Amino acid sequence: MKPNPIDQLPIPTTNGNLHKPLITTNHFILPVITLALLITVHLYIGNFSDLRLLNTATPAGNSTEDLKCNIFQGSWVFDDERETYYTNETKCIIDDRQNCMKYGRPDTDFMKWRWKPDKCELPEFDAAEFLEVVRGKSLAFIGDSVGRNQMQSLVCMLASEAYPIDVSYTNDTRFRRWEFPSYNFTLIAIWSPLLVKTRDPNPTNFTRDSIMNLYLDEPDDAWTSEIENIDVIIFSAGQWFFRPFMYYEKGEIVGCHFCNKDNITDLTVYYAYQMAFKTAFTTLLNHQNFTGLAFLRTFSPQHFENGEYNNGGNCVRTRPFSKDEMKLDGYKLQMYLTQVNEFKIAQSEGELRNKEMKLRLLDTSDAMIMRGDGHPNHFGHPASDNKSYPDCVHWCMPGPVDTWNEFLLEMLKMEEGEGFIERAPQRNITKLNLR
Repeated sequence: MKPNPIDQLPIPTTNGNLHKPLITTNHFILPVITLALLITVHLYIGNFSDLRLLNTATPAGNSTEDLKCNIFQGSWVFDDERETYYTNETKCIIDDRQNCMKYGRPDTDFMKWRWKPDKCELPEFDAAEFLEVVRGKSLAFIGDSVGRNQMQSLVCMLASEAYPIDVSYTNDTRFRRWEFPSYNFTLIAIWSPLLVKTRDPNPTNFTRDSIMNLYLDEPDDAWTSEIENIDVIIFSAGQWFFRPFMYYEKGEIVGCHFCNKDNITDLTVYYAYQMAFKTAFTTLLNHQNFTGLAFLRTFSPQHFENGEYNNGGNCVRTRPFSKDEMKLDGYKLQMYLTQVNEFKIAQSEGELRNKEMKLRLLDTSDAMIMRGDGHPNHFGHPASDNKSYPDCVHWCMPGPVDTWNEFLLEMLKMEEGEGFIERAPQRNITKLNLR
């Protein structure tokens, strides 16, 4: 039987004197073990004292100097003195569908909230600094209309420093190309809302409910044919995956989404979302001539309340949610986790292969889930357009979408000097094949 610790205490005798128990080998065990542990800890700390402790809050794929601050974790702070980076009169293109002030949005407080990381400050966007960081480079937004939303925001934010010249090779507004000649910088938007190949079975009778063919293992030529001439890529995709699809892999139907066919497996939207990002990242990893920097801009949440977009839903809030009021959950969290998981797999694979290209996470989802006040609702269209659906997907300009480019500048500054976005000396510059 093991001795009870209280048995080791001095025991009083009947005559009042203290009687100490006999010393046995048990008395040496605890001090010896304690000494051994102290020596081991001392040696361990000495051998690894140069290692930096990893902050578990640091976003996947993002390296920082001190790892003390995750710029993507924080809250929105009202700043009554905050000025917008541009207005609806700035010499840049703001899509009427996001031009909330032009079409009479009565409140303006939604433009006065700034993002405050928990452990540091997010610097204001400096257009001159951004253009210096990307001098001589090209940056492409590849994705859907929310990605174009960010691209147009960036063009307007840069317009305060240098006037952008539209040098697009097509009249299709889904594909745009802007040049900033004094910085030899090119900004590109490539429309690829699903990142992989699609086909409309009935292009002449296309509606919101038309079933499209989606080829989950084949990347979209719209961007794959251009990436060797691009230094920085920002991938984004989301809302399009909720529409009806027939899913194909290796040329064969593997399932569908909202197709209502008895003989075809009904697969979840998450399956297609995972496969699309897997295909996109694998394409980058296997591309021999892309050695630049690629960002995944994470899922942008919608904020329909009081119903869906087509049955009374709207987004009439005039201030952000707090952290306690709104967090990523449900399908929004699942979409986020699906794409981030594929990102992490690709990033690990790239490191194993020792690829020159780098993958980084532009982790905007936690910040934007709180901004139910930042959407156009009905103020992105002329007042006479009474039949339009409320827009609780895209973001007003100016508005919280501008914060994405504040994030982007900080992320690019982290890479500056590392050679990740340096243009190859003999880069073959050709016109984009914008179809």
